[in-house]
Amino acid sequence: MYYDFAVKIPAEKGKIFTKDKGGASYVLFQYGTEYKADRKYAVPKRAIIGKIDPSDRTRMFPNEKYQLYFPEAVLPDELPEAYRSCCLRIGPYVVIQYVLNEYKLPKLLEKWFRADCGLLMDLVSYLIVDEDNAGQHYPDYAFCHPLFSDGMRIYSDSKVSRFFSSVTKEQTTGFLDDWNRRRDHTQRIYISYDSSNKNCSAGDIDLIEYGKAKDNKGIPIFNLAIAFDKSNRVPLFYEEYPGSITDVSQFVHMVDKVTEYGYKKVGFILDRGYFSKDNIRYMEEGGYAFVIMVKGRKALVSSLVLENRGTFETDRDHSIRSYHVYGKTVKARLYEDDTKDRYFHIYFNPSKHAAEREHFEQTLDRIKIYLEKHIGDVITSSKVCQEYFVLKFDKSGRLASYTERKDVIKRELDLCGYFCIVTSEEMTASQALIHYKGRDVSEKLFSADKSFIGSKSMRVQTAQSLSAKIFVEFIALIVRTRMYNLLKETMLRLESKPNYMTVPAALRELEKIEMVKQHSNGHYRLDHAVTKKQKTILSAFGLSDIDVKSMAIKIGNQLSGSPVPADEPIEEDDDYGEDTFDIID
Repeated sequence: MYYDFAVKIPAEKGKIFTKDKGGASYVLFQYGTEYKADRKYAVPKRAIIGKIDPSDRTRMFPNEKYQLYFPEAVLPDELPEAYRSCCLRIGPYVVIQYVLNEYKLPKLLEKWFRADCGLLMDLVSYLIVDEDNAGQHYPDYAFCHPLFSDGMRIYSDSKVSRFFSSVTKEQTTGFLDDWNRRRDHTQRIYISYDSSNKNCSAGDIDLIEYGKAKDNKGIPIFNLAIAFDKSNRVPLFYEEYPGSITDVSQFVHMVDKVTEYGYKKVGFILDRGYFSKDNIRYMEEGGYAFVIMVKGRKALVSSLVLENRGTFETDRDHSIRSYHVYGKTVKARLYEDDTKDRYFHIYFNPSKHAAEREHFEQTLDRIKIYLEKHIGDVITSSKVCQEYFVLKFDKSGRLASYTERKDVIKRELDLCGYFCIVTSEEMTASQALIHYKGRDVSEKLFSADKSFIGSKSMRVQTAQSLSAKIFVEFIALIVRTRMYNLLKETMLRLESKPNYMTVPAALRELEKIEMVKQHSNGHYRLDHAVTKKQKTILSAFGLSDIDVKSMAIKIGNQLSGSPVPADEPIEEDDDYGEDTFDIID
């Protein structure tokens, strides 16, 4: 990230270079060399420290790497008071403050972050309200919102960058220890655990590696996993790990962390990606229960489906109306040397049956069109093609004809619409499905993290900044998840289903609650009354228009320094290869 102010380009003889790329000129600092024994010469190690100011080529817009290599450089911490807007949007501030106080987060964060606690909570608000994680845009948010920082100071983007670079592992680990210590460890809970990957192109962060990205863009990634208490609907902790490590292998370390946090009466709700014999056995050794989705095409599951097919799909006693499926529970062993029976809950979804069958038929049609078009040609057939068709070739290796594997295709059609959940404890098919569907909240957590909080990419250049930004995002997810739950609960109680009771829509509506600065005395006052929609949203948090007016008075007093009577009316590093650089002496 490049700051919005310029500094003089450092005068480091023989170490400062420029590079033109994409219509801009960048300043690079050579911080060392690396000797290549196989090539018998040293390769310079350089990092981008700024972007040249087009209006004055002796100056540049610095980034966080500039501060790393030139720590004595003085950069502004605060922006001038004139930078504050004459119109402040206070609605989201009121609600976010309520959630922070409900979880007693200000006191807990202050324990570990002391002077920067206010800035951290402001960054949390910025992530939630603006749905963005780019640090250089934070001052734009601060321009028109009340802040949690002491005296509502408006910090610059360089201060934000320094904050990210200053957060230590001890602080984040200490917070997570305290956060999990507050949970009721005597209560039986089910933990939903899921992971996702994020893009990051910075080259010197150890976590960043090439791996199996869900949205593969051909760039390095790191993995982020979140453990979520489904019973109480709150995030518990997170893990960041290298992009090359698979979800299955990382799961064991997560189970160990659950033990370290003191959780005893625990069950895990897992997606099919975590299904493995080792993981099952590891959970059992720890005395943990599990609810896990199993791929419908696995041999064991498919054989159970076919054995029970036609025994429950139209029986009303097996209907689970809330999810529009039919379910049946049978006992079986998970693997050959399993020591006990598991509970396999087999489900049939009529609408899913039709959709999967049509998709499969279309796949077969596409393969047949492809094969028909290449009769007489030398082709490389795919695994899917060979699975469903018998291909015959002539002596020269050209495709002569093909026929369907009717028994294989029939089996696939018979399995359409079925899925299976395995549990370690005895329960009904309905109970197992309700437990597993609770994972929807953790799925929404990742949706919130990537889509609503703008964090599909991390936009950092150092490992410390990456860890700090992930931590701030985790706090934001705690707050946003609580907002989501309260809004959803309120909407279910309403006779109508208003479309403004989602988190993004509610925030947009609350943004309309504004304070304006009076020209006569420079004091901020509430601009207009709270609307009916806004009152409905506020009610989800146990707040009213009176609370908004009270908060407006406090904000006005804090910004002006003179109290108003309460009864007064209120209205990227880059790989440059063999490119040439211009050296600045």
